[in-house]
Amino acid sequence: MLIQASAGFGMLYRLDLTKAAQDLLSALIERQEPGGEVNASQAELGARVGLSRNSANTAMALLESRNLVLRPEDRKYRTYYLHPYIASYASQEELEEAIQDASERIADGELPEITVPLYETAPPKRQVPPLKAVRAAG
Repeated sequence: MLIQASAGFGMLYRLDLTKAAQDLLSALIERQEPGGEVNASQAELGARVGLSRNSANTAMALLESRNLVLRPEDRKYRTYYLHPYIASYASQEELEEAIQDASERIADGELPEITVPLYETAPPKRQVPPLKAVRAAG
């Protein structure tokens, strides 16, 4: 059983993720190896949660822009890494070591922090236009 780091989960509600991005993140978390490496194609991950190829691509781009998902420098096909703050580990010791290492790498500018959108005020909720009665033809 993997031990899930929870440092980043307390702020997920602030990340303004779409439902597709949340679903894709869930698939990534489910498929990860200890330490957060995920070896699966974007299409496989998207299909796992019922996303089209385009929706999976858009969702992955959002997860990468928030630094929840990190790609290797060489952008290897089928390889993703979850940010150490949300990755899972094989033991409590590995988790503690990874979080300490991530904190140091962030301080040194080697690892990006999870990015939270900054708003002066909360973004407006989507407004559903009111329904209108129409007269049937004929």
